[in-house]
Amino acid sequence: MCGIIGYIGSKRALPIVIEGLKRLEYRGYDSIGVLVYDQDKKEVYLEKQPGRIQEFVKTAQLDKEGSLAIGHTRWATHGGVTKVNAHPHWDCAKKIFVVHNGIIENFQVIKNSLVEKGHKFRSETDTEVIPHLIEEFLKQGLEYKEAVRQSLKIVKGSFALLIFNSDYPQLLVGARFSGPLILGVGDNEFIFASDPTPISLITKNVIYLDDGEVVFVDKGSYTIESFLGHEVAAKKGVIDFEIKEADKGDFPDFMIKEIFEEPLALENTLRGRLILQEGRTKLGGLEMIEERLRQIEKVVMVACGTASYAALVGEYFFEEYAEITTEVDLASEFRYRKPIINDKTLVVAVSQSGETADTLAAVKEAKEKGALTLGIVNVVGSTIARTVDAGIYSHAGSEFAVASTKAFTTQIADLVLLMIFLARERKMSLVAGKEILGELLELPEKMRSILLQSDKIRILAEKYSAYKNFLYLGRKYNFPVALEGALKLKEVSYIHAEACPAGEMKHGPIALIDENFPSLVLAPKDSVYEKTISNVQEIKARKGKVIAVTTIGNQELERLVDDVIYIPQTLEMLTPLLSVIPLHLFAYYLAKKLGRDVDRPRNLAKSVTVE
Repeated sequence: MCGIIGYIGSKRALPIVIEGLKRLEYRGYDSIGVLVYDQDKKEVYLEKQPGRIQEFVKTAQLDKEGSLAIGHTRWATHGGVTKVNAHPHWDCAKKIFVVHNGIIENFQVIKNSLVEKGHKFRSETDTEVIPHLIEEFLKQGLEYKEAVRQSLKIVKGSFALLIFNSDYPQLLVGARFSGPLILGVGDNEFIFASDPTPISLITKNVIYLDDGEVVFVDKGSYTIESFLGHEVAAKKGVIDFEIKEADKGDFPDFMIKEIFEEPLALENTLRGRLILQEGRTKLGGLEMIEERLRQIEKVVMVACGTASYAALVGEYFFEEYAEITTEVDLASEFRYRKPIINDKTLVVAVSQSGETADTLAAVKEAKEKGALTLGIVNVVGSTIARTVDAGIYSHAGSEFAVASTKAFTTQIADLVLLMIFLARERKMSLVAGKEILGELLELPEKMRSILLQSDKIRILAEKYSAYKNFLYLGRKYNFPVALEGALKLKEVSYIHAEACPAGEMKHGPIALIDENFPSLVLAPKDSVYEKTISNVQEIKARKGKVIAVTTIGNQELERLVDDVIYIPQTLEMLTPLLSVIPLHLFAYYLAKKLGRDVDRPRNLAKSVTVE
């Protein structure tokens, strides 16, 4: 949520900041703003407005000189989508400027106090208290850097900040607390960003900031301090990001490109991790905690949205094959109850970005209770990846569409690998391990065979595009896939869709069924097939239309349902890796038929970095 970028160096800053904001568009936003400081003229140029970057660049004065600039794409929280509420925000003297990702929870208390002291506010945002707070400390006689430190100590909540004071034209300040912010270090130039995507504009060398840290970039050097009093050791890294990934290639949208990349993403995630002859997996990130893993008695997975559905698939894996008690918690609820976890509990955080605020908070709660924590994330160097005790990286590659697709399949694959890693230390036989790994290797080509049906699925999606409601049904391993399919349809088409376990339909949702409420039913030939068909019969008895996803060769459904999509045969546990692809395609093509912006759906952000 929100994109932050800042540049200070020797080049013209504005083109770098604009290009950086374009690379952050996938995070989701509703307004944009930039500030440039011209050191020669000692002038600040500032422009902000609601809307998209492509509209902004038509009206903004992009010829402005200056080697320092900050930029922001806002996703509205406090206050509506207006020019006044767009960032940057400034103080009374219009000298201190701030861009902010996050939420200042105590902003109203701070604002009331500042208003009593005579400060005038222009916006409805929580962000605006920050420049005024710094201004107030300066009035009290504090040196500028100390005024920043004291202000950061007062604000509560989550934030990533860039701060510029025109009285200190060679200084750019960044700070974070529970909000992502990275510093890229080039050759006598520096770039701040919310994630690694824009950093590669000037460098691949980065400094990862931790919570409670503030960095002062001044005259070609930087210093990192803690405003909370802890010791600071710069966490250096090198980003592994190819700019070519941001190219749509021959595809019209990132979403469809990323759906077609699901087989390759799975191959990349499996590469080098399968020891087929031993029926085992090699996960280098777990080697340091192998002994603790052997002592685990319970697994708890925490995740949000699509990642939580991948975790639900994993719950079946862990209990059926590893024989470990497993539960999945929505990370947004995890710490608001009293989860029963201890040092024999493994808490697995699943997150594409590695920055999801609720999931990160759940990890911190688990660590405080003594649990062993493990991350399944896609972004190297992300906050969750650096916070957990150990981790398994997905290798989905960058996702630029807001709606996650290939990350879902790679998360499931990572959970299979983790399950085998644990199960082979327990009761899983060599034969079972080899069978699962052997079938995993076959799946990328089976995925590609489904993608060859994309034209057929497009025609099917267009056929159903006039309906306003959908019910998605699945059992066992395919219930979470039904949830994922319904979510994708909601996200990109804005059509109401809900999912439930097929066996639960008659306990309420069946009341919705009529000729205008179609159902999409996952019915592969598996251990629960016959029961699923009974549910299909119940829908048809009420004149409901049914689209079925079933296994190749199963012709009987063609006589019962309205439309059929076929997927290859695989092990029951691995079916979700195949059955989800038609659902991703269906959602994409239906949304395109309705003229939706599939890559950047309304009201959504790629990475939810605030609660």
